[in-house]
Amino acid sequence: MNSDISLARFKQFPVLMWIFLFGSFITRGSYYMVWPFLAVILYEKFALSATEVGLVLTSAAVISVFTSFIGSSLSDKVGRHTLMYITGVLYIISFSLLAEVETVAGYVIVMTLCSIATALWRPLTSAAIGDIIEDSQTRELAMQSLYFIVNVGCAVGPLAGVWLGLTGEQSSFYITAGAFAILLVLLVWGFNFSDKAAKNTAAIDEPEEKKPAVQGKQILRILFADKLLQCLILANILCMFIYAQMDSSLIQYLTRAEAPDLLALISALIFTNALVIISSQFLLLKMMARFSLTVRIQIGLVLLMVSQFWLALNPIDLFWGWIGAIVVMSLAETILFPTMNVHLDRLAPSHLRGAYFGAASFYDLGFALAPLGGGLILDYYDGPTLFFVAGGLCLVVIYLYAILEKLPRPDFANPSS
Repeated sequence: MNSDISLARFKQFPVLMWIFLFGSFITRGSYYMVWPFLAVILYEKFALSATEVGLVLTSAAVISVFTSFIGSSLSDKVGRHTLMYITGVLYIISFSLLAEVETVAGYVIVMTLCSIATALWRPLTSAAIGDIIEDSQTRELAMQSLYFIVNVGCAVGPLAGVWLGLTGEQSSFYITAGAFAILLVLLVWGFNFSDKAAKNTAAIDEPEEKKPAVQGKQILRILFADKLLQCLILANILCMFIYAQMDSSLIQYLTRAEAPDLLALISALIFTNALVIISSQFLLLKMMARFSLTVRIQIGLVLLMVSQFWLALNPIDLFWGWIGAIVVMSLAETILFPTMNVHLDRLAPSHLRGAYFGAASFYDLGFALAPLGGGLILDYYDGPTLFFVAGGLCLVVIYLYAILEKLPRPDFANPSS
C-alpha cells in the first residue's frame, strides 16, 4: 500500500482527530518541560544510586502496564470515551500531586499514578483513531500525524521550559495538569457535538448485531493463541527497552559522569530527538512507501543498533558526538514507532481493536524495565557496557521480526474454537 499524504487525506480527518492532535501537542509539550529530568531530581534531592532511581521508575511503570491492558480491553465494552474521561481526570490529579510531593515514597506512589494514566491514554487514543476513521490509508496518515505532533510538542516543551526558566522545576507539572484539563474539555465537546464522533462512538458503546460478541475469556484465549502477536510483543518489549535507555539510563550516565553543561546537553538531546522526527517523518514515509511494514521496521532496527554502538564509544565530553548518536537514534524512532502502530492496527480484528492495543501495552514492559536494568549495569559496570548490550539486543529483535510472518494465528471468525 502506498502512503498518501495529500491535502485531501487531511481533510478527511474528523473533528475529534484534530482535537487529538491539538491535545497531544499541548500535553506532550508541557510534559517534556520536566519529566525527562526526574532522574536528575531524584539524584540531586535524595542522592539515590542509579539502581535505586531505576527501581523507582521501574516499579511505577510495571504496575501501569498491567492496568493499561485491563483498561484498554474494557474499552471495547464500556466505550472509549468514558475511559478517556476517567484517564484525563487521573492525569490532572496525578500531575498536580507530582508538583508537590517531597518524599521518595510519595514519588513512587504519584509516579505510579502518572504512569498508569500515560499507559492508558496511548492505546485508548490509537484505538479511538481506528474507530473514527474507516479508510485504512487515512487512518495510517492519522497515526503518523499524531506521532508527528507529539514530537512537535517534545521539541517545543524543553525550549519553552528553558525560556520560561522552568527546565527541571518540579512545579512545572502544574502546567501539564492544566494542559490535560483543557484537553478534557475539548474531548467532552468533541464527543458530544461532532457528528462524526457521535456516530462512531455510538457504534462503540452500542455494538451492532453484526459485530461479534466476544467475552473476556474468549479475548484472552485469542490473545494466547495468536503466536504472531506474542512474538511481536516480545520483539517490541526488547525494542522499547533499548530505546528507553535514552530517557533514563543515558541521562543518569551523563549526570554521574559529570558531563559538561549537563542540563543544556539533556535539553539539546531532547530537542534534537524531536527536531529530527519533525523534519524527516513524512519524507521517510514517502521514501519507504514501497517497502512492506516489516522491512521498514528492520531498517529502523539497524539504525537503532548503530546508535547504541555510537553511544557506547562516544567520549563523555564530546557534546556533538552525543547529538550525532541521537540523530541516528531519532531516525530509527521515526521509522519504528508509527510503523509499529500501523502494523498492529492491520493485525487487529475490528471488534478486538481495544484488546489488541491493550495487549500492545505490554510493549511498555521494555520502558518499565529499562531504568532498573540500565541502572544495575551502570552501578556494576559502566555506560559503554550498557550501550554495547543494547546494541546486541537489537540483533535479537531483528531475528524475531524475521520469523514473525511464519507464526500461526487464531480463527477470528470463530473465537470460541
